[in-house]
Amino acid sequence: MLPLPRLHAIKWLTLLAAMAAFCTPLAYAASQPDADQKGPVFLNEPINRIDFSNSTGAEIECKASGNPMPEIIWIRSDGTAVGDVPGLRQISSDGKLVFPPFRAEDYRQEVHAQVYACLARNQFGTIISRDVHVRAVVPQSHTVNVMDEAVLRGNSAILKCHIPSFVADFISVASWVEDEEREIFTTNDGIGHFDSDGKYLVLPSGELHIREVGPEDGYKSYQCRTKHRLTGETRLSATKGRLVITEPLGSVPPKILDINDKFLLMQVKLGHSFSMQCPCQGFPVPIVRWYKFIEGTTRKQAVILNERVKQVSGTLIIKDAVVEDSGKYLCVVNNSVGGESVETVLTVTAPLSAKIDPPTQTVDFGRPAVFTCQYSGNPIKTISWIKDGKSIGHSDQVLRIESVKKEDKGMYQCFVRNDQESAEASAELKLGGRFDPPVIRQAFQEETMEPGPSVFLKCVAGGNPTPEISWELDGKKIANIDRYQVGQYVTVNGDVVSYLNITSVHANDGGLYKCIAKSKVGVAEHSAKLNVYGLPYIRQMEKKAIVAGETLIVTCPVAGYPIDSIVWERDNRALPINRKQKVFPNGTLIIENVERNSDQATYTCVAKNVEGYSARGSLEVQVMVPPQIQPFDFGEEPANTGEIAGVFCMIPKGDLPMEIRWTLNSAPIITGEHGFTLSRMNPRTSSLNIDSLEARHRGVYKCIALNKAGSAEYSAELHVNVPPRWILEPTDKAFAQGSDAKVECKADGFPKPQVTWKKAVGDSPGEYKDLKKNDNIRVEEGTLHIDNIQKTNEGYYLCEAINGIGSGLSAVIMISVQAPPEFTEKLRNQTARRGEPAVLQCEAKGEKPIGILWNMNNVRLDPKNDNRYTIREEILSTGVMSSLSIKRTERSDSALFTCLATNAFGSDDASINMIIQEVPEMPYALKVLDKSGRSVQLSWAQPYDGNSPLIRYIIEFKRSRASWDEVDRVMVPGHTTEAQVQKLSPATTYNIRIVAENAIGTSQSSEAVTIITAEEAPSGKPQNIKVEPVNQTTLRVTWKPPARSEWNGEILGYYVGYKLSNTNSSYVFETVNFLTEEGKEHSLELNNLRVYTQYSVVIQAFNKIGAGPLSDEEKQFTAEGTPSQPPSDTACTTLTSQTIRVSWVSPPLESANGVIKTYKVVYAPSDEWYDDTKRHYKKTASSDTVLHGLKKFTNYTMQVLATTAGGDGVRSAPIHCQTEPDVPEAPTDVKALVKGQAAILVSWRPPAQPNGIIQQYTVYSKVEGAEGEPKSQKIPHYQMSYEATELEKNKPYEFWVTASTNIGEGQPSKSIVAMPSDQVPAKIASFDDTFTATFKEDAKMPCLAVGAPQPEITWKIKGVEFTGNDRMRVLPDGSLLIKSVNRQDAGEYSCHAENSIAKDSITHKLIVLAPPQSPQVSLSATTTDSLTVKLKPHEGDTAPLHGYTLHYKPEFGEWETAEVSVDAQKYTIENLLCGSRYQVYATGFNNIGAGEASDILNTRTKGYKPKLPEKQRFIEVSSNSVSLHFKAWKDGGCPMSHFVVENKKRDQTEWNQISNNVKPDNNYVVLDLEPATWYNLRITAHNSAGFTVAEYDFATLTVTGGTVAPLDDGHGTGNLNTRIRLPAWMPEWLDLNFMVPLIATVIVVAVGILVVCVALSRRRADDLRGGQKDVYYDVVYNQTMGPGATLDKRRPDLRDELGYIAPPNRKLPPVPGSNYNTCDRIKRARGIRSNHSTWDPRRTNLYEELKTPPVPLHGNHYGPEDVQCHYRHPGMEDEICPYATFHLLGFREEMDPTKAMNFQTFPHQNGHAPGPGHAGTMGPPGHPGHVHSRSGSQSMPRANRYARKNSQGGQSSIYTPAPEYDDPANCAEEDQYRRYTRVNSQGGSLYSGPGPEYDDPANCAPEEDQYGSQYGGPYGTPYDHYGSRGSMGRRSVGSARNPGNGSPEPPPPPPRNHDMSNSSFNDSKESNEISEAECDRDHGPRGNYGAVKRSPLQKDQRTTEEMRKLIESRRPLNEAGPKQLQQQSGAGFTAYDTMAV
Repeated sequence: MLPLPRLHAIKWLTLLAAMAAFCTPLAYAASQPDADQKGPVFLNEPINRIDFSNSTGAEIECKASGNPMPEIIWIRSDGTAVGDVPGLRQISSDGKLVFPPFRAEDYRQEVHAQVYACLARNQFGTIISRDVHVRAVVPQSHTVNVMDEAVLRGNSAILKCHIPSFVADFISVASWVEDEEREIFTTNDGIGHFDSDGKYLVLPSGELHIREVGPEDGYKSYQCRTKHRLTGETRLSATKGRLVITEPLGSVPPKILDINDKFLLMQVKLGHSFSMQCPCQGFPVPIVRWYKFIEGTTRKQAVILNERVKQVSGTLIIKDAVVEDSGKYLCVVNNSVGGESVETVLTVTAPLSAKIDPPTQTVDFGRPAVFTCQYSGNPIKTISWIKDGKSIGHSDQVLRIESVKKEDKGMYQCFVRNDQESAEASAELKLGGRFDPPVIRQAFQEETMEPGPSVFLKCVAGGNPTPEISWELDGKKIANIDRYQVGQYVTVNGDVVSYLNITSVHANDGGLYKCIAKSKVGVAEHSAKLNVYGLPYIRQMEKKAIVAGETLIVTCPVAGYPIDSIVWERDNRALPINRKQKVFPNGTLIIENVERNSDQATYTCVAKNVEGYSARGSLEVQVMVPPQIQPFDFGEEPANTGEIAGVFCMIPKGDLPMEIRWTLNSAPIITGEHGFTLSRMNPRTSSLNIDSLEARHRGVYKCIALNKAGSAEYSAELHVNVPPRWILEPTDKAFAQGSDAKVECKADGFPKPQVTWKKAVGDSPGEYKDLKKNDNIRVEEGTLHIDNIQKTNEGYYLCEAINGIGSGLSAVIMISVQAPPEFTEKLRNQTARRGEPAVLQCEAKGEKPIGILWNMNNVRLDPKNDNRYTIREEILSTGVMSSLSIKRTERSDSALFTCLATNAFGSDDASINMIIQEVPEMPYALKVLDKSGRSVQLSWAQPYDGNSPLIRYIIEFKRSRASWDEVDRVMVPGHTTEAQVQKLSPATTYNIRIVAENAIGTSQSSEAVTIITAEEAPSGKPQNIKVEPVNQTTLRVTWKPPARSEWNGEILGYYVGYKLSNTNSSYVFETVNFLTEEGKEHSLELNNLRVYTQYSVVIQAFNKIGAGPLSDEEKQFTAEGTPSQPPSDTACTTLTSQTIRVSWVSPPLESANGVIKTYKVVYAPSDEWYDDTKRHYKKTASSDTVLHGLKKFTNYTMQVLATTAGGDGVRSAPIHCQTEPDVPEAPTDVKALVKGQAAILVSWRPPAQPNGIIQQYTVYSKVEGAEGEPKSQKIPHYQMSYEATELEKNKPYEFWVTASTNIGEGQPSKSIVAMPSDQVPAKIASFDDTFTATFKEDAKMPCLAVGAPQPEITWKIKGVEFTGNDRMRVLPDGSLLIKSVNRQDAGEYSCHAENSIAKDSITHKLIVLAPPQSPQVSLSATTTDSLTVKLKPHEGDTAPLHGYTLHYKPEFGEWETAEVSVDAQKYTIENLLCGSRYQVYATGFNNIGAGEASDILNTRTKGYKPKLPEKQRFIEVSSNSVSLHFKAWKDGGCPMSHFVVENKKRDQTEWNQISNNVKPDNNYVVLDLEPATWYNLRITAHNSAGFTVAEYDFATLTVTGGTVAPLDDGHGTGNLNTRIRLPAWMPEWLDLNFMVPLIATVIVVAVGILVVCVALSRRRADDLRGGQKDVYYDVVYNQTMGPGATLDKRRPDLRDELGYIAPPNRKLPPVPGSNYNTCDRIKRARGIRSNHSTWDPRRTNLYEELKTPPVPLHGNHYGPEDVQCHYRHPGMEDEICPYATFHLLGFREEMDPTKAMNFQTFPHQNGHAPGPGHAGTMGPPGHPGHVHSRSGSQSMPRANRYARKNSQGGQSSIYTPAPEYDDPANCAEEDQYRRYTRVNSQGGSLYSGPGPEYDDPANCAPEEDQYGSQYGGPYGTPYDHYGSRGSMGRRSVGSARNPGNGSPEPPPPPPRNHDMSNSSFNDSKESNEISEAECDRDHGPRGNYGAVKRSPLQKDQRTTEEMRKLIESRRPLNEAGPKQLQQQSGAGFTAYDTMAV
């Protein structure tokens, strides 16, 4: 082995000398550690910081001791050694680090500003010193300045000496100089001192403190004198500072001059003095207080000032700082006008020090070692441990080594550090005894020899203890046998010399010889070969036993020399035969991870020499399995003494035999001893049992299993609990009062018991409480100490010992205190009622016996003298109780009673002042002086006071229904006899009484008086107000009434006010009636609010006095909606070929409708945008994002939307960006086709992903297998083939192709090999492909073929041979051209090329993209406001469908559309009108365009118009009013919106509108009616499906409540059921009640037949004459025709002239404001009262009854459900209805629809019809006479159908007619808001002058009408039909209501929540619609005549013949109606009729 280092050599020499001197006597000592040898320890450790001047230099000393003497080395902080730097740094021979003086220019930072450490080491270890921060200071020019300081007069000033920061560490203030004369010095004590006048103080930090600055101080100057700590240089400041004194102009609150001074951090060294400043100024001069926060809390306490801590003005000065001074300080500055504070965090740093305990320890091998680092100082940041100068990564205070090994010995150090310094301590760990591992000092070498001579091998080894040497030959121990002799001896120096002698060596003696030196601390060995010439020989190998899992290493024991090879075999197979086996040439066999099954066998070693001689030897390998113990435990819970315990130790694995042992805490367990029983259950199981557990049984039990293979052990810990037991039990004790008491109480047990003391609560044991720790009571180690014991300490005490085992021990003792008598109460007053018994008690505490005597007014009281007195004594545990009883008290008993107590220890007395008193008498003469709603004024007379001043009067009052147990009280001073009781509730009955009270008690109550307070407005606010959003536009408000006591009367209802929050607008109030049901919540829904807008809601209750207070404002947002505007400024920027940045700007805040949470970016390739499934979504919270992973060179479409809690908002307009191009992919396929002996045609398909625009292709070619660069040919991008020529015949060529974009060249295609040849078979160069063609475009499919001879090309289409036609032909290049592709062309097309050599074919697939065919639309479900439809695409569609467009419209409305995704099988159309008809159809669309429309689906939403109630349920009549119960109405499924109520007397014609907005759920009372009078009542009920009108007759009751007789209805006043008496001879069936209806029926039938005949005859006559007059008479669609009338369109002249005739099945909307259709003005027969009149603008009275009674038509019945246009006035049957607009059709209007002219008729004059053929013109309102009339119908062209009057009566052009024509069915399409034009502000007529504008009554009002609809504009007109039912053409009543005409005022505006959508008049049944032909008078042609609106397959798009057939199919059976009417007075127009001219 190599020699040891130099240090070890020194060690061995030392040992040798010691043994030579003390050989025998110290033989024992040699085995022990040498006490003189030790590791290094610092004697002089350098300090943390070394600062020195360059002019002085520095020496840093480092000394260490140790044996041998340690070597000193200086190192840097990184551990590298420090060397000499000439002139700057030297290391002296004694270990000093020397820095000589140097010039400033020689300063080197790495030398002069460095962290060093001193390292000391010897052979026993290494230690490192603390960090040494070296800093050399080079003189630098600097100046010190004093600045001027501003200060308020009277405050203190602090002048600072400003020292530059780069020298501040070395310079301090020595003194201050005033006016260059007077010098102010610092003091040694650090506190500083004031000069003689107490004005100045130099603070420890160097500042000059000047007290109470006055004006004179402003004239002085100040300089500071500084001193350099290193050089000793002193200098004055360069500038002089002055005080700038400011006179305060008024009160100034304390102010911090520098905000940085508000929070200060200070660090002070331990023992130094310092000052903390509070830099505040103010006037008056503020007071400064200092506080310190209690650590860990926010509580603070005042700083205690003493000799060490002083306060000067606002500055706190602390001398000799200690660590406890650290903390947070608060300076509080206050004056009369304010306050301020300054926080200062102080850290007092204490020098760090460390110590390791123990400093040296010697530990035997395998034993644990523990070092503890004890440190001090402040603050401490880190702890670290190092061993021999290297970190061991341990940072805890305790270092524990569980099992000491040899390498653990050495020096250990603990380092503690903070930011400023470090400290270390070292300790040495030695090994027990003198341990030196064995070392081979001298050994034999390898040797080769001939057989015969002897051999001598020698080994010399040393070590401590002395090792033993053994010898081995090839791993087998050599013994002294035969020719082998082993001997050894010990030399003088302790070495062992061993030798091996071999006599007459043989060839078989050759091998590997080894000497082994071994001791208990180590092993050393040496081996070398002895080679003896001879044949191979293998020594016998013993059986090898090895433990499973270990590695087998065996070397074949070969002798003989030379040996050529050594191999191992197993079962005649040479090894290795698996991965675990390794065989080496020297004969070593290694088998890893030995297993019994695979490796236990016999192995054979074979050794051969060169001549071929061999030897064999066998080795048997036995694999042994070591034991394995199954885990066991004693259970989780600890055991208790006396219990039994036991465990089993089972060894499931391991070879037998096996030994099992048990240990407890490493000591062997012997069965039978200490209660242990060990049992061997079987060879693999042993049990341990403990009969009765004791304390000694706790510990770690270990089971150890051993066999030949090894051993195993397993440990389990047993916990045994031992309950406490007394060592010293306490007993009762007695102590003299004032002495120090001590009571001992001690116990033991396991765990160690905790001893506590408690004191009994009260005088008896039982309940105990913990002792309060105070100055005189303490418990130390179980002993109770009570210093200066007092009587209060007397009592029972409990000592308790508990360790958690069992119930614990406890002992109760009595501690007695011997004391003199004592009265706890010296003087007290006692009162008694006169005449009652009284007891006076005195309790004296103290030691018994105690004697007690009584005195009365200082005279001894003897009970014998007065039998009213009795004295009794009672012995108490604490003393004596004496009681003096008085049987009945008298006034003379008011005296001073004294009791005197005496015992052996002293005496005491106590006094009782006895007062005999009485209660006062009750007050009387209680009167009420005044009262109001909340107070009452009372007076009374004062009663007798009972010899005790009256303290007060108690006025008791209660509500009349309450009991006197529930009274309220008012206290009144006893000296007054008047009082006011306040806080009463209004409108409440109270009972009031009064009681007098003195010190004794209260008198009886006076007699009660009863009052009733006045009513007031409610004083309470409604309660439990909740405002919750119902939806985005509705809030629901719920509340409960105020407390009943705050009603102040009866609540009639509530005003609910609301407004937009945070606005100054006033509240909008609604009234809610009071609910009488007890406890029921009131509620109100606020509708039509803004989306996601905060509203403020207040509620107040009201009664008949007025309204109460407003409730607190409740704020609530309506539900969040979705953003109504998309993000703006959307932009995209292409970043790379796969990334795009998208940015946007948030939508406007007002359109967010909520809180925008995230944004969604929707993106997809533009060509896949239609497919929702292909779209990608990315969410982000920011306003931009980067889209990754995109396709290269692809156009992307993107949209951005904002998302709120309400959902996704509107998407932005799509934007588009294209990703950057990239190099393309490889061409997808390549062909190489032979074209001849020198040519090959190469064709290819383009790349699947071109990633850009292909610029070119490159074709590469080379001879297959040839070296060198291939040839390349660039091909244009449009060419997909290339012919390579000039090739060599029969030589194979390799081709491949690449594509290139402007980015570069892409990947190469696959290589293909072809060989030029004479034989050119037919081949097709084109590839199978799929072609997509657009509908109606041309398509071309290629088929490029080669071959010689030229191949024949044929095509097959879908498997059928192709023959050319006009649309398809084969081009010369073989391609197939298809012109104008249609859907049927889609399919497979195959091209076949064939010549005599071969044939080839390809197949193309053609996909035709066409617009979708019509989808299927079916109805799935309906509700009151929605329709759900199913959508299904057409089965024949080939192109992918992108989606649907759903079209829908109400019966009288515009078409609307909705986009439906292609995946949606159902779609729900929402927000529809309830109970309305709808038309629905759908179209599909794809990327080609929109497809065909589906059939129109006609349907309707659920719900009907309101239904009439029963009269008796609806109307309740009284004498002057009628109550209407609107809950009796049924809504028909559509919620009721409101009611209109009108009434009139029965004999009047004009209706009076009572209200136009009655809520559905309320009752309504019509007031101010006359008693005993018949009235008509008209009710119009509205819902979204329409309205229903009901009329009722009723008579009010008489004044007395009686009823009136029914009116005569024209048939007599008798009983309607009375039958007419007939003669006896007449049969019964001749009764007139039967005959009259029968005769009437016959007449009607006859007239009907006559009408039919006349009509037929006229039709025939019409055929004979032509011209316009026939059309005039025949072709009239008026309302009287009804649905049954038809139009004969068979005449050719009619067919030519009619431009457009709408089919009669299309219904028109009702007349605006009426429940009757356009022409029907309800002209009734005489039997029915006429309540309707016609309006004439020239008449003063706007309402005049029609004079001519209407003539009813037969067969029609009047009723609200069926009111058709069947009533005519004589003489106007054929006239044009007044104000009717009609449309002159014809003149080929389909060519120019704009030329059609609209005309409008004028009103009848004075309500009468003019003569035949005449119609009156209309003049301005108020025109006095007749307006000129002319023959025929006078009409005016209609210039602007949307014109309206502006506010000044002029024409407004807001509504310019649109170019398109409205749907004729859409008379109401612009909703009811447009029914009437607006009224000008001057009240002028709409027709105020003969202007060109005449509005169409069937048209709609402008959209801006806010409330619109039947009101006729903003408050312009009430519902028209509420005025006069007879007004035929009235446009707007409001337009003509001139104030001068005395007309009534317009009705009030509708309420806020009036639902306009529910005001529809569109119901077809009861609204009696007019046919489309009638409505079309003012609309342009539709359908095929330029209609703009999308309405596919409308019924008006028919040919003339189809129209004729349609009309014929709908012709009614009875055509007589219209013909008969026309015959009465010639042909004419009817109101609102449409005619064609």
